[in-house]
Amino acid sequence: MLAFISFVGFTALVAILAWWYTRRDDLTNSEGYYLAGRSLTAVFIAGSMMLTNLSTEHLVGLNGLAYRQGFIVMAWEVIAAITIAVFALYFLPKYLKLGIATIPEFLEKRFDKGTLLITSLLFLGCYVISLLPIVLYTGALALESLFQVSHVFGVDKTTALWIMVWGVGILGSIYAIFGGLKAVAVSDTINGVGLLIGGILVTVLGLAYVGDGNAWVGLTEIYHANPDHFNSIGDENSVVPFSTLFTGMIISNLFFWCTNQSIIQRALGAKNLKEGQKGVLLCAFLKLLGPLLIILPGIIAFHIFQGKLDIPDQAYPDLVHLVLPDALVGFFAAVVVGAVLSTFNSALNSSVTLFSRNVYKTQINPNASDIRLVNVGKVVGIILAVVSMIVAPLVANAPDGLYFLIQELQGIFNAPILSVVVVGLLTKRVPPIAAKFGLIFGMLAYIVCSFIIKVDIHFFHLIAILFVINVVVMLIIGRIKPMETAYREEYTKQVDIHPWAYAKAVSLVVTFLSVSMYIFMAHYVPSVVWIGYYCFGAATLLYFLYVFIRQRTQQIQ
Repeated sequence: MLAFISFVGFTALVAILAWWYTRRDDLTNSEGYYLAGRSLTAVFIAGSMMLTNLSTEHLVGLNGLAYRQGFIVMAWEVIAAITIAVFALYFLPKYLKLGIATIPEFLEKRFDKGTLLITSLLFLGCYVISLLPIVLYTGALALESLFQVSHVFGVDKTTALWIMVWGVGILGSIYAIFGGLKAVAVSDTINGVGLLIGGILVTVLGLAYVGDGNAWVGLTEIYHANPDHFNSIGDENSVVPFSTLFTGMIISNLFFWCTNQSIIQRALGAKNLKEGQKGVLLCAFLKLLGPLLIILPGIIAFHIFQGKLDIPDQAYPDLVHLVLPDALVGFFAAVVVGAVLSTFNSALNSSVTLFSRNVYKTQINPNASDIRLVNVGKVVGIILAVVSMIVAPLVANAPDGLYFLIQELQGIFNAPILSVVVVGLLTKRVPPIAAKFGLIFGMLAYIVCSFIIKVDIHFFHLIAILFVINVVVMLIIGRIKPMETAYREEYTKQVDIHPWAYAKAVSLVVTFLSVSMYIFMAHYVPSVVWIGYYCFGAATLLYFLYVFIRQRTQQIQ
């Protein structure tokens, strides 16, 4: 009963606070509905970006990978922090200057409507066919594993999955369809705080369990008993070979954090560039806490269960069952539901945005008013949500290592879209035909190489190769048949684009901390690397002090 009360209480708190913060918002126009009226501040941007990314495929899937492989899988989290800093410094200022609501809108400005349509359909295909149903299904599986919902309601597991899918789907749809982006961002932020607290509690209590009440003793014991699991550098046979950090891992992270609509839409709703950069860089710092939440618990479970679990993805649920007090079970259940909700309603909101603005407005009804766009979006959102809830329980027999599989499938569209966006930003005369080639060739080539021919190469290396081929061919086409009139960026003046004074300095700190994590977790580091590391750290500190002193001096004057 106490668990149920804490679950309902926290869930209700999130709903009430989301309503309170958005009760006076104007959702009758597309700016208010899709971009929160361009009013989001740093805290909401950071919280929503973080929780949109962090869901059950991380809590269960990435901890499952850590159970098998150890700290080498932290590549997804640590490299992500660096690419988020790149987004804050380069991509976000460009996007806010152009006043776009979606990535395809930029590609329309840079190339043409055909490029906009192809990119929009690629994003929609990703969200509607795979992401929305899979998020609901994996969320339902995680909740069943974590909290034994079938036992609580006295039903079989299949029925329990249907109940959770529809319950979470309906609740997420209410936020996304009827509340707009700001309601999504507010609920994400509150759930994010809960997930941070709950996730750290599971880690600390797990360490304390091993150390007979002393978390530090527990960590020491686990480290000495399982040294191989604390190595950040893996061999070429590991799930994430170290070499991939310099090839496809970077491409995948750049796509996800710099061009993926469901992630960057929060930053596009920033009230100004300064708040946007603050929020994005705060998200980068939160990302560096990822190993505490979604890697170390898997290693703790490996030590406690002595590596004998038949299903590695069961590591995190079993650890939660073992160490979490009954009084906190309901709270953590609400947090997990919030994580599922966040990814679901964010993808749904982005799908609605893409369809309404980039398909309906451009291809079906070019004269549609703002109110018409919002209403169409709500109807489409309801349809997509219902379809996703029907399809989700039918997705069965997910293999072990679900997180790895998701990353592999994302390769279908991340290299093509990123290559076109990068070429669009860095060149002025590459023509639309080159962009269309990049999108279609990149997608088809990856599908053929990965799933038909099945080339013997890690998929991250394949992503990098195809990205380079895409960029080179697009540049060659631009050289042979350039646009007659060079593309010119136009400042729409929708928001102030004066940058945050500390953006570069904080980005350097994020990069330094990311590199630090890799070096300290590596079993062997050459002396030259240590020397370079210390020089980099000193330079970062000096630059930060320089920026701080300069700002203080300007304020005094």
